[in-house]
Amino acid sequence: MDLGWPEIIVILIIVLLLFGPGRISKIAGELGKSIRSFRDGLQDGEKNDTNASTPDSTTNDASANNKDQNQPSGKA
Repeated sequence: MDLGWPEIIVILIIVLLLFGPGRISKIAGELGKSIRSFRDGLQDGEKNDTNASTPDSTTNDASANNKDQNQPSGKA
C-alpha cells in the first residue's frame, strides 16, 4: 500500500485540525530536541567505547600506590 501526495495532504490536514498549529510546533520542537539528544548520546557512547578499550594507567597506578602505603614495610 503506497501513500501518494493526496493521501499525505489529507492526513496532514486532519492532524492540523485535531492538534492545532501551536501544539504541532511544540511537538515538532520536542521531537527535534529528542533526536539531537539521541545523536549526542550515540556520539558520547562511541567516544566512551574507544576510551574503554585503552586502559587508563593513572587510576591503576594510584590504587597500587595506596595499597603499597597501607602495607607495613617491616622497617622499624
